[in-house]
Amino acid sequence: MTKHSKAERARRSAQNEDVERIQSAWIASIPAASAKEFAEKVSAAKARVYVPQPDMEPGTAPRPPRPGHEPKPPKDANKPRRRY
Repeated sequence: MTKHSKAERARRSAQNEDVERIQSAWIASIPAASAKEFAEKVSAAKARVYVPQPDMEPGTAPRPPRPGHEPKPPKDANKPRRRY
């Protein structure tokens, strides 16, 4: 866990209070029907369960390489070395 200074914790709590005050003022300024619909959407979004993406098959890259940055092909082990 990261330790934060007392001043930083106070600043963050003040910011959180400011955000709550601004949000409540914004909700009070819009029509009641819109505010209710918005609150329902927010509660539905918070109720959703996070579904992680399925694991990929072994050996598959998470995304293709950029053009011109493809990986080098593996060297042939059977290729004889040159002797001088």
